Amino acid sequence: MPTNTLTDTICKTAKPGEKPIKLFDGHGLHLFISPTGAKVWRLAYRVDGTPKQKSLGAYPLVTLAEARVRSAELRKGLLEGVAPVTKKKRPKTTFWEDCEAYWKGREDVSSDYKANALRALELHLKPQLGEKATAEIDRAMLLTELNRMDAKGRFVFVRKVRMWVSQVFDWAIEQDLAKTNPAELINPKKAFGRRKVKNHASLSLREVPEFLRRLSFEKDLTSVLACRFMAYTWVRTGEMRMMRFEEIEGDLWEIGSERMKRDKDHLVPLPRQALEILAAMWSRRRPGCDYVFPSDHRIDRPISENTVLALIARMGYKGEMTGHGWRSIASTWANEHGYPPDAIERQLAHSPEDKVRAAYNRAEYMRVRRPMMQAWADWLDESAMTKVEIHS
Repeated sequence: MPTNTLTDTICKTAKPGEKPIKLFDGHGLHLFISPTGAKVWRLAYRVDGTPKQKSLGAYPLVTLAEARVRSAELRKGLLEGVAPVTKKKRPKTTFWEDCEAYWKGREDVSSDYKANALRALELHLKPQLGEKATAEIDRAMLLTELNRMDAKGRFVFVRKVRMWVSQVFDWAIEQDLAKTNPAELINPKKAFGRRKVKNHASLSLREVPEFLRRLSFEKDLTSVLACRFMAYTWVRTGEMRMMRFEEIEGDLWEIGSERMKRDKDHLVPLPRQALEILAAMWSRRRPGCDYVFPSDHRIDRPISENTVLALIARMGYKGEMTGHGWRSIASTWANEHGYPPDAIERQLAHSPEDKVRAAYNRAEYMRVRRPMMQAWADWLDESAMTKVEIHS
């Protein structure tokens, strides 16, 4: 039987399926992947011909190397006639304690992602379920709390909360703190409502010059520079808000996969005008603040989701334009100027439907994207018909 067939890359990139998946490493050691994405090391063995199974810990908290060591120790004991000791039932913990233990142990995701998930569970589930034992929470209890969110029209967010709490229950099962995962028994496609999908409002190309001239009347507030930066770079509001100075190298901005809609790293070439904005924001940077566009009142938070929208509304364009609208405008401009569709889609962080084309190296279109983005930024400045001075 082949041994050591797994690698850390295989374990890290393995995706869940509709049914549980087992990735075998040899000698009964395998990585169990639940449909919700929880990954747990297990060792399959026999005692007097009876098949048994031993949990060795969750991945990536327990690495592949550590799992192999634990597996070898247990198999050696079996050869000597010593069966693995059955884990004693752990003391009962509360649901909220388990939420904290699980999410604080997730080192494979960003600190921002962990904080968002834990904060959501604290706000929406802790008040009614926090003091209960995790094992006592059933489908009806959980659904009652999720329905409160659904009733308020938070259709997208309630699905995220269900996903995040499902991961907690999966972890609790492996830690012998629960027997079932009630979140898995809730089908989000059927249980929760959906908001009517509508495109982000955006201007036509002929309306851009007047918008930019109106924008030039505004002071160099963070909101104004953030709006200009989105225009120059084609990024989404969330990507701009969470931008950190450490992600910039020269004229390139690298956005980690954990922040991207399609879970892939994204490189953004920065035109001269975008670099000028970054220089201005760096000169205003407050000690201890890592965000490029921070909140006016707190250095540990970025500007809010509505900052740019509020600016646009104040300018008189409410309902006609959004920060996200720059992406549609830029895409139209680039297509009309004959730039390659693949380069345009890559700049927008869209994945080609063709899987062969999608497999190309992410930097392959940079030779086209750099001059495209500079030409676009120059066109914006020319459209405004005025030189915008940015003060540090």
